[in-house]
Amino acid sequence: MTDVTIRLATEADVAAINAIYNHYVNTSTCTFQLTPESDAARLAWLTHPDRHAVYVAESATTNPTAAVVGWASLSRHSPREGYARTADSSIYIAPGHHRRGIGRALMAAVLDHARTRVPGLRVVVAGATADQAASIALHAALGFRQVARFEGVGEKFGRVLDVVYMQTEL
Repeated sequence: MTDVTIRLATEADVAAINAIYNHYVNTSTCTFQLTPESDAARLAWLTHPDRHAVYVAESATTNPTAAVVGWASLSRHSPREGYARTADSSIYIAPGHHRRGIGRALMAAVLDHARTRVPGLRVVVAGATADQAASIALHAALGFRQVARFEGVGEKFGRVLDVVYMQTEL
């Protein structure tokens, strides 16, 4: 993974972040969103005050000027005040860039951000469709533990799907 740099996302990254996400909207059960996100909506998401941080993985070997090959985010778990010490994490890696340590590096950056730059944060939560074994394994390797499994709560591509919830204490 020596050709990848992890950094905070900027507005200039919105189209690349969105292209990665929309790939999964159209092809995977890792998100229950059914219609692609617009770049305007993604920009609003990136700049929303409840967003603690978004990190991108940038690869110089993808093209000479570098390209975003993954992203991870840390967001407020809920707008309700009682959840102020809990955050949600999300992670998406561009097709063709899996199993190279990019996800681990992105999640490490997000967790470091949670520990050092979000005062009072205590818990980070991750949800994954139960058929996303690689995502569940990545989170487990980073210290997340399964705390719930909601059965049949999501539907995509004509399938009824379970969701596994995991968390880690900071």
